Amino acid sequence: MSEPVYIIGIDLGTTNTVAAYAEIPADPGRAPDIRIFRIPQLVDAGVIEKRDLLPSFILVPGPHDLPDGALALPWEEQGTTAAGEFARNRGAEIPHRLISSTKSWLCHTLVDRNAKILPWQGLKDAGKLSPVEASAAILRHIRDAWNHEMAGDETLRMENQEILLTVPASFDAVARELTVQAAAMAGLEHVTLLEEPQAAFYAWIDDAGDRWREMVKKGDLILICDVGGGTSDFSLIRVSESGGNLDLERIAVGDHLLVGGDNMDLTLAHAVSLQMAVSGTRLDAWQMNGLWHSCRQAKEKLFSSPDAAEAPVTILGRGSGLIGGMIRRSLTRDQVDQVILDGFFPVCERTEKPRAARKHGIQELGLSYESDPAVTRHLAYFLSRHQTDENAYLSPTAVFFNGGVMKAPSVRRRILEVLNAWRPEDVGLVREIAATDLDLAVARGAAYYGLVRRGRGIRIRGGLGKSYYIEIAASMPAVPGLPAPTKALCVAPFGMEEGTRARVAEQRFILIVGEPVCFAFLESSLRRKDAVGQTVEDWEAEGIEPLTTLETTLDGEAGTTVPVALEVNVTEIGTLEIWCVCPETGRRWKLEFNVREKGHSLGAS
Repeated sequence: MSEPVYIIGIDLGTTNTVAAYAEIPADPGRAPDIRIFRIPQLVDAGVIEKRDLLPSFILVPGPHDLPDGALALPWEEQGTTAAGEFARNRGAEIPHRLISSTKSWLCHTLVDRNAKILPWQGLKDAGKLSPVEASAAILRHIRDAWNHEMAGDETLRMENQEILLTVPASFDAVARELTVQAAAMAGLEHVTLLEEPQAAFYAWIDDAGDRWREMVKKGDLILICDVGGGTSDFSLIRVSESGGNLDLERIAVGDHLLVGGDNMDLTLAHAVSLQMAVSGTRLDAWQMNGLWHSCRQAKEKLFSSPDAAEAPVTILGRGSGLIGGMIRRSLTRDQVDQVILDGFFPVCERTEKPRAARKHGIQELGLSYESDPAVTRHLAYFLSRHQTDENAYLSPTAVFFNGGVMKAPSVRRRILEVLNAWRPEDVGLVREIAATDLDLAVARGAAYYGLVRRGRGIRIRGGLGKSYYIEIAASMPAVPGLPAPTKALCVAPFGMEEGTRARVAEQRFILIVGEPVCFAFLESSLRRKDAVGQTVEDWEAEGIEPLTTLETTLDGEAGTTVPVALEVNVTEIGTLEIWCVCPETGRRWKLEFNVREKGHSLGAS
């Protein structure tokens, strides 16, 4: 691989994908120039235009859905799928052929994310993709578009550049590994992962220049509230002082919350369908899917046009082709505000927790959306769980918004209203740190972080956003009729930095080789003070949760036990490696997360 010429930041979003880039400056004193890569894409059948955003939608058309040549691209004349604006718009009319919310499926633990299951409710005879393949298809479009537009020679091809790929802060180690796998499938073998909230804040630092030190102060606790198309992410950044300079440290990350714009669009579609049912028009499942996508488009128009009072919603009538006609309705701004503000951002007390939904004996398998859609209650719970003193409320002094949902001024005002109501009366109000462009910030910040890695810019100290553990069998006899006693061994603590290694040096463990065994990996977003090698006895009651398992047969003579030490490596790209090492022989066995999840292949067809 030749030396890179560009640093490229890619925001692989649930709703849109964005790429930004900066030329690696030869002159250390030269100011960085970060630009948005305008992505060529189909905007209509056979029509290609450049856009800042590539909608993260993939159309898998049937043989009669499009005219011949409709999917031709400059770099692929015989395309069979489409990604981007045309895929999103045409897919709203044939939703059973549309793959959306790919990133949400990528972190869905109840399905095999390498199985061809998307479109989820698509026809069995349709060409389907796995969540990993769908993510790779979007990244491949970005790569091919870049190589067509920017690569005059081999050294400028995207695969030869330094690439920063963003993920939600709450993505666990398995979802991160799958993201890297998708990038490799797209031909991008060398990527570095970066958390989206940090990337957005890096973009703000770049925009502010030297003025950022005047806009925050020592003692600030900055809440990054990131609500995008598929997920809600909360992070806390503490501003401290070191050697007379301000220092930024990410000190807390929330749990993965599958609640965002997708949920809001579904709720809006449900509200519109209820109104239609009152007037005698009932929609089937296929029409509801189309209504969902149409409500998303209408919501985005209202968000982007503050003066608009309503936006059109269209649904295909029953029947094939145009015989069934079109059903037309409108979505008003009042409806959107009522559904989104009251349903997803209600006023609540700071002591509230997310509400549990009624448990049904059986339910539909699909995306595992949060049972309580109230982002504000999840936010209250996040702040209460991360306070260090039970008697002191963890109160942010400033809030930084990110994500497409936050483009709505009414939503930002509501969150500020709620945060200020939670603050003690004797302190000032929470202030907003204004972002510049919520659509482009994450990609721009990722490119900026690439410069930071080269010593150019302000670094946010962070590391792992969770603590990771391996379940180990306790050295005591099992009691008949009771589960075997186990402990959780910390192998990678919260905050462990990328590019660092650690070893459980003082302990030895017994490794069984040559026969089938099972390893259980655990995680915690709450235990931020555990150290490498620390064991937790009653781990299920101590804020530690199962992550995934690995069922494998390690190389060696059947039934042999080997004394080993454990080593962990947080790689430069942001993934986690765990090794068992025999001190006597130096032999090493790598324990890899189970990203195939063969026991969860429901829905593959």
